[in-house]
Amino acid sequence: MGLYQVGQFVCRVYLSTFYKIEIEGKENIPEQGGVLLCCNHTSNLDPPFLGAYIKRPTRYMAKQELFEKPILKQLLPKLGAFPVKRGGADKQTLRKGISYLNDNEILGLFPEGTRSKDGMLGKGLAGAGFFALKTEAVVVPCAIVGGYKRGKALKLIYGEPIDLSKERQEKANSAEVTETIMTEIQKLLDQHQQPQD
Repeated sequence: MGLYQVGQFVCRVYLSTFYKIEIEGKENIPEQGGVLLCCNHTSNLDPPFLGAYIKRPTRYMAKQELFEKPILKQLLPKLGAFPVKRGGADKQTLRKGISYLNDNEILGLFPEGTRSKDGMLGKGLAGAGFFALKTEAVVVPCAIVGGYKRGKALKLIYGEPIDLSKERQEKANSAEVTETIMTEIQKLLDQHQQPQD
């Protein structure tokens, strides 16, 4: 068992201990080929949760500052993370993301670029649409519902892949495609929103 699988196991144990975990739609993730998982973002636990319950390893972008810390600098790459500079277009990171998708890997992405303070889905950045247009990756919208309240239900939904063939053929721009992706994430949130306590 590699370090990534150990990390997955630890995450599953932690999450299952503190929350009532429900996973839906794993069958929507192709068993092979490049896959772009696009998810809402409310917690630092979102990245490990997104990849903890699926067989294929998932790569993530993580802010550059984390890679400047001694232990994390060694650990994060082994857990599938690669650095991104925030606040602008990081061409090196974009190229790396495209390379992973073209190499038939899974890339987990949080299009909002930062955690939502109020739990509502924010505006998506153009990066999600950029990756979708520059590769043939299958784009799977995802939603995390539940707010990480101890002892409460916490649900992760992998939605049906988004058909972007028209957008790719008509050469839509990245912002338009990101908007399409965010609409699908919002639909999942609306469908699975849990009643307030």
